[in-house]
Amino acid sequence: MRIAVAGKGGVGKTTIAGTLARALGRRGNDVLAFDADVNPMLGISLGVGAERTEQLVAVRQALDEGEVEHQPTVQGMEETFGTAGPDGVWLLVCSRIDRTDPG
Repeated sequence: MRIAVAGKGGVGKTTIAGTLARALGRRGNDVLAFDADVNPMLGISLGVGAERTEQLVAVRQALDEGEVEHQPTVQGMEETFGTAGPDGVWLLVCSRIDRTDPG
């Protein structure tokens, strides 16, 4: 199953996505939550915390600057740009890339 939460700014997309991901995780589903927002805060909503969320954002920015290599596989992306969160949810930060072709 794939679920996307989209809409106008400030309407609660991050809160809904985090709540939905954690609820599905608590039911035993494998959940991979992608944060593709220009202001990635899904980690906060998932309970990962501000510090770990900012670390993941920094890794994505390092990719943009050529300091981290692109990961061609989902597993590589999860290990490099992701983290485990509560309730069995895995968070993957996929945002804040300024270059159109980081590699």
